[in-house]
Order: sequence, then structure tokens, then C-alpha cells
Amino acid sequence: MATLLYRLGRSSFRRRWLVVGVWAAVLVALGLGALTLSGTTTNAVTIPGTESQQAIDHLKEKFPQASAGGGTARVAIAAPDGQKLTEPANRAAVEQVVAKLKVAPQVAGVVDPFQAKTISPDGKVALAQVSYKVQAFVLTPEDRAALTSSGDPARQAGLEVQIGGDAVQGPVETQATEGIGVIVAAIVLAITFGSLIAAGLPLLTALIGVGVGMAGIMTASGFMELNANTPILALMLGLAVGIDYALFIVSRYRHELSEGKEPEEAAARSVGTAGSAVVFAGLTVIIALAGLTVVGIPFLAEMGIAAALTVAVAVLIALTLLPAVLGFAGRKVLGKKAREESADAAKTTNGERWAKFVARHRVVVLVGAVAALLVAAIPATSMQLGLPNDSTAAPDSTQRKAYDLVTSGFGEGANGPLLVVVDTEGSKDPQGAVRQAVTGIAKLGDVAAVTPPQVNATGDTALLSVVPKSGPSSEQTEQLVSDIRAQNANLGEATGAKLSVTGQTAANIDVSEKLADAMLPYLALIVGLAFLLLMLVFRSVVVPLKATLGFLGSVIATFGAVVAVFQWGWLTDLLGVETTGPIMSMLPILLIGVLFGLAMDYQVFLVTRMREEHVHGAPAQQAMVTGFRHGSRVVVAAALIMISVFAGFVLADQALIQSIGFALAFGVAVDAFVVRMTIVPAVMSLLGKHAWWLPKWLDRIVPNVDVEGEKLAQHLGDGGDAGEKVLEPAR
Repeated sequence: MATLLYRLGRSSFRRRWLVVGVWAAVLVALGLGALTLSGTTTNAVTIPGTESQQAIDHLKEKFPQASAGGGTARVAIAAPDGQKLTEPANRAAVEQVVAKLKVAPQVAGVVDPFQAKTISPDGKVALAQVSYKVQAFVLTPEDRAALTSSGDPARQAGLEVQIGGDAVQGPVETQATEGIGVIVAAIVLAITFGSLIAAGLPLLTALIGVGVGMAGIMTASGFMELNANTPILALMLGLAVGIDYALFIVSRYRHELSEGKEPEEAAARSVGTAGSAVVFAGLTVIIALAGLTVVGIPFLAEMGIAAALTVAVAVLIALTLLPAVLGFAGRKVLGKKAREESADAAKTTNGERWAKFVARHRVVVLVGAVAALLVAAIPATSMQLGLPNDSTAAPDSTQRKAYDLVTSGFGEGANGPLLVVVDTEGSKDPQGAVRQAVTGIAKLGDVAAVTPPQVNATGDTALLSVVPKSGPSSEQTEQLVSDIRAQNANLGEATGAKLSVTGQTAANIDVSEKLADAMLPYLALIVGLAFLLLMLVFRSVVVPLKATLGFLGSVIATFGAVVAVFQWGWLTDLLGVETTGPIMSMLPILLIGVLFGLAMDYQVFLVTRMREEHVHGAPAQQAMVTGFRHGSRVVVAAALIMISVFAGFVLADQALIQSIGFALAFGVAVDAFVVRMTIVPAVMSLLGKHAWWLPKWLDRIVPNVDVEGEKLAQHLGDGGDAGEKVLEPAR
């Protein structure tokens, strides 16, 4: 591996104009594709095979006029204090709103609140339901503007108009605030390298990689339906790993230059040694992300594949474009700071001091670090999962205000009605089956109301609307969905009919359950695959085991922090989090995949240098200290960069993006500074040479990929001409 990458790095350095030209052509081609072929993304979250989705499919076939196929809006109109909507002037204003809604673009139908009797008992709030011909993500800004302006007659009459539903939500967009992370990364790089050129190279190559990845994703959106969060996740990871991988190689390049190597030889050696760690670090991230395809959740699979491809691009750019750009920079990457560090190479560094301190107090340090992880994980025991709805929107948004108006007029459950589909095709008494279903549902404890059934033209499908007493995200509503579905068996035995529950609330519950059920199998899959990969890298059973256990500690601590902030409401003002509620159901499984890959990055970066020292003859304890001395500075800088990039997304408007950004920033901080920089050296010191134990029978069958560059060193020796020898094909 190291020898192959050495050749690749040297070839890229020599043919730098060709390499730069190829990547520029790829970027331009995909950029043109993104501009001309890109489509729209969707906020919809569906999982085929769930009961709610099967019920929707049944309605589309048997009762298409009642199926929830398009976008929806909920227009809440409220009278000012001392007035009622039933007063002639106010009623006329409401009817004008309904009339404008009916002729708005893409609107399929509007339910008049006076005809449907969706006026609150006190006469102060009216609710008009709007259904669209197309899904919400297809709606244009002009369509949404028409929806908003439809309420003008009521506003002019002094009434309050607020609008909720998915038709209001525009596409997820990247904000300028998210660029703060890039600025912080630039500052960290400048401080780390003491050279603007050296600091600029990782940023330049990372931005090119992100540009290629994002352009590819946007081009693909013209040919397939992509979730709106797909490009955001790819942007997060592409920036973070792109900067980090380049940082690792540039740092090694400067080290090789400081030892007197020529720029070409230094670039080749850097790609051969540090590049090997980058390849395996990237593979762990790609495995974790690509593993999302096996959990049976389409939107997560597409997010994982898109992000994995972006990471793969970052690895390729680090191995080819970066050494080519180093060919233009030459020795200019060595700033004054690097020359001072070279002169003071014999001095003890902070990293070395910390490693020696941990080695002396390894038991105390290890126990303290593990205890801190367990304490941070305590809030995770009360984690509640759900999907976003209008109740989790920003307090000053029209969606949240509409939610509050509906709650005040009709109760919180009116914001998330359940749709019950009764399939009477197999019943001898369809009407009796529907009556029995209505009676049974009405007796359940959390039911506020059951609307009269709608029956299709053929009389074999009925649709009921059930209004819970509790809100759409509450545990009581989740239990109600379960109780209604439990009646299906009795209904089938008594009448031959089938009952199923759908609607947005039920669909969200089904998605959350599916995601929760997939979490443990997915965790087992990626941990198992990565364990094998790390065993291949380190030729040890103990080091991969320690790495995965440390990752689990990082994950549970991060879950605890996410619950404390986004569910309990701790530090919300400081972090700019405007609403709290259930944790996004897709977050835990996404966090497991992404954080595992990133955690293994630091494991590979730090421990490969320890193994390199050990393989080259250093005793185990000395190898740990020396490896930590060389690797800790880069790992700290890499962690600070990742933390700053992810933390920038906490300033986003969308709750999911906020929670992902916070979770990854916190998770990286914990994993880098508590697990990798503290627990890892403590455990390595405790184990000594036993850390590199590998059974003899396993040693014979595990291939030697030479990540630490031992074979490369044997080929190269100390002579500069050896590089030419390695570059030439074997005769």
C-alpha cells in the first residue's frame, strides 16, 4: 500500500499540470450538469412497507380523491379579542380567503371551515384545510407566495392568519453562517502551520472536493428524488474530512522537508505514509456511510451514498491533487514556525508531556475519563424519538403560530389527526364493519373526536379522521395509534374487514419505530466491518477492540448531550436552539454512522504513528510516547477543524441540521480529546507490547498492507535515488 501510494504521489507531483487540469475539467463538467440538469429535493420522509405507507397506497388505488398524495396546508384564522368569526364582517373575510385559496396555483381542494364546521367552540378560530395536486417539494416560491397572500382579505379585516403544513416549508438551503466553520478552520490551520500557503492548501483542495461532490449530487437530483438533507450532510462531511486529510499529508510533507528531503521526494513519501492512513481512515467513513443502505430506509440510504461518494472524492483529491499542488508550492509551505520547530526538534513538546503524564497516572486517568463519559451519557436514558412537525418550528414562524392557534381553538390533537382506513372488501356487511370500527375507536381513552366516515364509490373502503387529545409528538398519541391498530384483529374476526392507520402523525411514528429497530443491526454491521479493517491496518486484535469500545463511549456521551440540549432545553439560549422536543428519529442512526467513521480517522492517524515507531524497533512504551508526540498536534488541529465546521451548522434554521451539527461537533470533541487523546494512550501504556498481539494463525492469513511504510522504508533506504527505483516498474 505505502509503496503504491508513494508512486502515485510522485507521479502526481511530476505531472502536476495534467492532474490539476483533469480535476478542473471534472469540476467544470459537473458544475455545468448541476446548473442545467439539477432538480428539486424533498422534505418527505417515507419508508415502504410500513402500515401507514401501505394504507396510503391502498387509498391511492381505491379512494384516490381522498388519498394524501400531495402537499397540504392548514390555514388558521383567528378573531381579535372581543369578536367572533361568526360575525358577518369576519365571516365574509374568511369566505374571501377560502375563495382565493381555491384558485391559488396547484391547489386541488379547500375545505371551507363553515361548511366542515371546523370553527372552534368559542367561535374565535377557524381552520381551513388545503390540499395540493403535487407534493410540497414541487411547489415553487410563487406557489407558496400565493398561499400566503390568500390570507390578505382576513388580515385587512383585522383577523390573524397563520399557515402550517408541509406546503409552507421551502427547500433546505445552505446559509452564510455555516461558512463560519471554514473561517475558524483557516485560523486553526494558519496557527498550526505558521504559513498562509500551508494553511491555504488544505482549504483549497477541500473546497474543490466539496465542489465536485455537491455538483455531482445536484446533477443526480435531476434524475432521482433526493431528500433535502442529502446535500447538507455531504457538505458537512466533505468539508471536514477534506480539510483533515489534506492537513495530515501536508503536515507529513513539511516534516519530510525539514529532514532535508527534496520537495518531490517529500511529497511522494508523505503520500506513501500519511496517505496510507488517509486511505484507511476514509474507508472506515465510507463503510459507515455506505452501511446505511442495508437498513431498509431509502432516504437514509441515499444520504449515506451521497456522503460516502463525497468522502471518496476527498480521499482521491488528497492522494492526487494535493501532491500536484505541492509541486507548485515547493518549499513555500515551510514558514518561520516550521524552521523554528526543526531547530528545536529535541525539545519536549506539549504532546509528549501529556503522553508521559498519562503513562505515569494511567489508571487514574483511564477511570476518570470513562466516568466522565458515563456521566455525560445519563440524559440518553430518557431519549424520545420523533420527526419534525409544526410544533418544533421556530417560535416566530407562521407554522408554529398556526400550531398554537389550532391548539387554543381545538386542542393540541387537532394538529395531528389520524386517518383510519377500513377495507371492507372481504366483509359481508361493510356498513356494519365501519360502524363497529367507529364505535371501538371512540371508546379509546385518548380520542377527542371521530369524524363521520367517507366511503368510496364502490363501497369497499371507508376513511375516518380521528382527532387525539394529545399532540402529534406525544407518547399518548403514539400509544393511541398502537391501540387503534390492535383492534384490527377483532374487527377482522367479527366482520372480515381490515383496519389500518395512516396520516402524517402515524407515518412519523412508523418511521421513528423503523429507525429505532434498525439502529442495533446497523451498529453491529459497521462495527464488525470496521473491526476487520482496523485489524488489517494495525495487525492487532486488541487495538481494534479498544477503538470500537472507545467509539461506543463517545456515542452514548453524545446521545446524552443531544438529549440535554434538544429535548431537555439546556444551553438553548447559548447555542441558538429555539425549540425543544423529541430527538429527530433519524439522528441516532446517522450519528452512529458518521461519528464512527470520523472517530476511526483519529484512531488511524494517532495509532498508525505509534505502530510505525514500534515496527521500526522502538519499545512499546517509547513507541506510544513518540507516536503521540508526532501525531497529537495534527489530531488536535484536525479535531478543532471538524468541530468548527460542524458547529457552524448549529446556526442553521432547520432543527435537524442544528441537531446533526451539534451532535457531530460534540461527538468529535469527546472522541478526539477524551477517547483518543486520553483513553487511548492510557490503555496503550497499560497494555505495553500486548497491545500489538495477534494470534500466530491469524498473522499468517491477514495480509500485510504496510500502512506504516516499513516496506517502503526498506525500498527507499536513505538515498535519494531510491525513489526513482520505486517509481520504476519491477523487471
